[in-house]
Amino acid sequence: MSGRNRAGTFAGGLAIGAALGTIVGMLIAPRTGKETRKVLKKSADALPELAEDLSSTLQIQAHRLSDEALQNWESTLSKLKVAIAAGIEASQLERTKVENNAFESTVIRRNITKPTPNSSIEQNSAFEERN
Repeated sequence: MSGRNRAGTFAGGLAIGAALGTIVGMLIAPRTGKETRKVLKKSADALPELAEDLSSTLQIQAHRLSDEALQNWESTLSKLKVAIAAGIEASQLERTKVENNAFESTVIRRNITKPTPNSSIEQNSAFEERN
């Protein structure tokens, strides 16, 4: 969590804590009922402003978080594209190697099994001698 997020969280917690502390303090304070109701009314009148401030703080924090998430997403997407490109390149290189090996094996087999002009004459002579 960044310092900005902690500051916003702290500010929101501070505002809520202050409001709750004020209410609890008034309820247990040694005042008359009339005085306490007057203070509570003033506090209640201030609640919409406090809620608006809290809402603004939360919106700012949400915007910062969404910006950070977008930056992280873009970074991850960029890394993924690089990894895919490297995978494709490695795959193509390996395919070329396999194809070259297969071609070389085929050429070697053909050279081994390919009769030479002298060998076919010798084979025919040997065949005729046996028969």
